[in-house]
Order: sequence, then structure tokens, then C-alpha cells
Amino acid sequence: MPEFHALLEGYKRFREDAYPKQRARYDELSKIGQAPPIMVISCCDSRVDPATIFDTGPGQMFALRNVANLVPPYDDSGGMHGASAAIEFGVTGLNVKHIVVLGHGQCGGISAALKGGELGLPGHSFIDEWMSIITEARDEVVSANHANPQRELELEAIKISLNNLRSFPFIAEREQSGEIKLHGAWYAIGEATLFTLDEANGRFEAVE
Repeated sequence: MPEFHALLEGYKRFREDAYPKQRARYDELSKIGQAPPIMVISCCDSRVDPATIFDTGPGQMFALRNVANLVPPYDDSGGMHGASAAIEFGVTGLNVKHIVVLGHGQCGGISAALKGGELGLPGHSFIDEWMSIITEARDEVVSANHANPQRELELEAIKISLNNLRSFPFIAEREQSGEIKLHGAWYAIGEATLFTLDEANGRFEAVE
């Protein structure tokens, strides 16, 4: 398949160019392991690669990517909690000092939530269940008749994920002691502009 062949060609370019230039760094990481100071929770959207947006190299950032960059509330009742497991490892295993929730424009998960789960799929929808994390916010945005409900819900979802992060005891304790800081950010794809959240006033401001 040509698409997979293109990936292999990309790997060859990496081996011939980027890898030799960072060989010492890769050797160091293979010996001492990873110790990234920052964890980024972002969407799995192919247009929003956090390593590209923040121009980071290997070992600098621990990344969790999922639909709509959501964080579920803390839940210890059992079940498969992939996102929570990654968060736990990043905080208690790697001792990251910062967690950034990175949202973005034209998010497909947010669009699906605004449509009320009308994906046209038979049977159970994993996306609908996952997006129920922001059902209450979705209903509020829809009822408020915002001029741009898509963007409004994208921003609200970031705030909800930050609040849900604080429901994890090991994060709440570390934030209170100053060991970890939480950040919200939103990326405008077409403009390549990053906005960061000032939680004091709830506004997102463009990074100059």
C-alpha cells in the first residue's frame, strides 16, 4: 500500500538525517531512561502534533493523545482506564512538573458532541461514551446560542479536563505543594496560533 510505503520512506529519511544528528541524545535516553519535565494531553487529530507545535526533541515531553484531548474524572471503581493510567505514570512515575491540556480548532470529537452523537454507526459508540465527559458543558453551550459553539465547546472542554485532573488525589496534592502546575492551551490550525488559558479570568490569550 502506498501510504504504508510512504511511512517506511520517512523512516529511512529519519535514519539518514535526523537520527545521526541526535545520536548522542538517543544513546543517552536508551541508557538512563526518560525524565521529561512536561506532560501534554492533546487530541489524536493528525493535524495537531504537540511535538511539532512546541518544537520538542526526544525525551522532552511525555504525550497522551486521545479523542478531543479529554481527561475523565478520577474513578477507582475498576475497568480499563487508559488515559488515567498514562496520567498516573506521568505524574507518579516520571514526576512531571507541568501538565498541559492542548485543545485545537475544528476538533472532530467536539463536533460529534455538538451533533448529539449522530455518527450514523450501528450499536455501541465508543466516541459517544467518551464525549459524555463534556455532556453538561455541551448542553450549556447549545442553549446559550453562542456565535461559534464549536470553538466555545473546545475551550470549555479544556477547562473541564483541567478540573478533572484536579480530581486525581496525587495531582491535587502535588499542585497544592507546588510540585506540579497545570496549564490549558488551544491551537488554531489555520493560523498556527497558540492561545494559553489564564485561569484567574478564564480567558485564552494568544501567545506573542
